[in-house]
Amino acid sequence: MNLNATDLCLTVDGVDHLRNVTATFRPGRLHTVIGRTMAGKTTLLRALAGLQQVDSGSLTRAGEDFLRTPVWRRDTAMVYQQFINYPHLTVFANVAFPLKRAGLSRDEIRRRVRHSLASVGLTDFEKRRPSQLSGGQQQRVALARALARGTGILLLDEPLANLDYKLREQLRDEFKALFSDQGDTIVVYTTTEPAEAMMLGDVVLVMHEGRIVQTGTPQEVFERPATTTVASIINDPPMNIFAGRLEGGQVTVAGFQATHISAHLADLPDGAYMFGLRATDVSLAAGGVEGEVTFVEISGSETFVHVVVGEIPFVVQIEGIHDVALGDLVKLRFRPDRLFAFDEQGALVRTPSYDLAPVEGR
Repeated sequence: MNLNATDLCLTVDGVDHLRNVTATFRPGRLHTVIGRTMAGKTTLLRALAGLQQVDSGSLTRAGEDFLRTPVWRRDTAMVYQQFINYPHLTVFANVAFPLKRAGLSRDEIRRRVRHSLASVGLTDFEKRRPSQLSGGQQQRVALARALARGTGILLLDEPLANLDYKLREQLRDEFKALFSDQGDTIVVYTTTEPAEAMMLGDVVLVMHEGRIVQTGTPQEVFERPATTTVASIINDPPMNIFAGRLEGGQVTVAGFQATHISAHLADLPDGAYMFGLRATDVSLAAGGVEGEVTFVEISGSETFVHVVVGEIPFVVQIEGIHDVALGDLVKLRFRPDRLFAFDEQGALVRTPSYDLAPVEGR
């Protein structure tokens, strides 16, 4: 049974937390909601769970008005970014707590707890207390408690945000396998991390300033971002977005002839556009557009070079560690075949080479 949200609106102290949010959440699919901090992701989950009243709109499942359904009848479990466990209880007792309150038999509680702990890799930790666990293990206890309830709707609010990078990567892999085994459960997972959204989600919903600005598969959203805002949100580092002109077979940026146009832009009329280019599609090479280095960041085996051309900032992502210093003058070359074109209002008009179905959520 789908959970259908239609035109959900919530304004607090003159600030829109939800603006006409419309989405369909389907059983057996993992929905990742990605957006920057304060985009409205947590508010949306709280509204779905019944923990946050909305000003207007509808929320229905199987014909039932969820907005009038008490929280305890919504068949919903929620896991928070700040995981909550009872410090005086063992792992087993933490997971069993909601099942005892629901009045389940001792045998059924034991079966469910052990199954959920096995699902999250904590079979041997039943007798430990939260203080004896790592942060990642404590988060898994919170998740196991939600899974043990066997709810129809599972809401996860940035559950990996407080964990270190290595552990996040490990748990992403485990979560993907775990959530794919949830049968008819509706799973909604929020994140600020593009890689997390793309890797985990069957469906990706992009939120910005309280609105869902695009919905699609990970491939659709990544390869065909509906707007410059979406393009920035779903890329890490954010896609380079810059104003330019298409004229006489050339793309001109900040007064420089930046590159010849590629075939996918050949039929666009001359004029002003916003162009997008991922950091991996810009390089430091002779014969390009000159700019000044304003910041250099080395991250593992990659170097991120921030360059200003005129007044336009660019980020270049290069494999390996490179000897580039603040204030250096460098040449940037753009891959013409990877340019995205948006109109001056920021709406997508042309993708590099993708031919996908119309974008939802516009």
